Amino acid sequence: MAVNAQSDEDDEQLFPALKSTRSAADIEAAEAEITQNIRDVRYIVREYPTEVVVQKYLTGIKKDQNEIYVPGYQRDLIWPERNQSRFIESLLIGLPIPFLFVADVSEKEDPENAGRLEIVDGVQRIRTLARFLTNNLVLSNLERLGHLNGFRFSDLHPSRQRRFRRATLRLIELTEGITEDVRREMFDRINSGSVTLEAVEVRRGMEPGPFLTLTTELASDPVLQMLAPISEALKKRFEYEELVTRFFAFLNRYKEYGIGPEGKIVKDFLLTYVRETNTELKAPAGAQITDSMKAEWTRMLAFVRDRFPSGFRKTGPGRKVPRVRFEAIAVGVGLALRENPNLTPSVDEVQTWLESEEFKDWTTSDASNNRANLVGRLEFVRDKLLGK
Repeated sequence: MAVNAQSDEDDEQLFPALKSTRSAADIEAAEAEITQNIRDVRYIVREYPTEVVVQKYLTGIKKDQNEIYVPGYQRDLIWPERNQSRFIESLLIGLPIPFLFVADVSEKEDPENAGRLEIVDGVQRIRTLARFLTNNLVLSNLERLGHLNGFRFSDLHPSRQRRFRRATLRLIELTEGITEDVRREMFDRINSGSVTLEAVEVRRGMEPGPFLTLTTELASDPVLQMLAPISEALKKRFEYEELVTRFFAFLNRYKEYGIGPEGKIVKDFLLTYVRETNTELKAPAGAQITDSMKAEWTRMLAFVRDRFPSGFRKTGPGRKVPRVRFEAIAVGVGLALRENPNLTPSVDEVQTWLESEEFKDWTTSDASNNRANLVGRLEFVRDKLLGK
């Protein structure tokens, strides 16, 4: 009994009775708020061999009909080769791999994509597996398996290839009742912890100046918000500012994208553009350049409003505004108007090529920010508008 009494005393010291300074009403209100915001996240745990996951990811990818697909808000994330190689090494030596998170898209939310599995967390792992199994990844910088540096999948012993293809991955499949806003929130919390910032937020902190002032002003344009409606969650993460930045960066420098160490990743390319444009707008002619940029932005939006019935949104059910689609239309229009400010294509003409398989391929294929795809989709829209 004495021992138990001492134990009770120790517990009392570790966890002394704490008295709240809040009123009963405050406590009840806080409890009600917690209850209201509890997410009813239902899920199924599945296991698939690596080759099945890759098959579900690659089959139909060019037409954006693959069963496991990358949502628009994740397309810019790119692992360097070292990270990809280390992930493959982890699989080969049997280290535990974290769960992949996917979400079953419901008919009510997005009829066009119903039944497909949107990747909430695991894009880079799945992309890496696809590259490796299709022989497009050369392993490098490995330490534990140094003899595999320079190897492709086809260089492995045939028995190791078979074992690798059937190694299982665990997926947490969120059921179809999980909304897009909840999926985005989960992605943010899984990948960013409590403080990691989006690239646009990093730029806002690192490069304040006249270009930031300009993008903030143009992001509030009601015409933009009408043509490209987005969720409140994305607005809070400065998605409109991101779209404005991409418009000017690609309009003025898309041919430089993918060239040099700072041009191969979108976030680095955009940061360089913002930094250099800030310097340009601080110069004596900065006010004149700013006015010219505003005029070009306004002219582009007016053209899209008058000639594109759905604005920047996808047509049909599940009307969304993927970044790649926004870039293709906005920058393509901007480039065309630079060559011919008096363009007057009919709405029917525009709608015809917007619904073509070629345009869908340019704006829905994965790895959408490699140089060839970026240049291709921008110049496709430009040339269609110019009648080339």
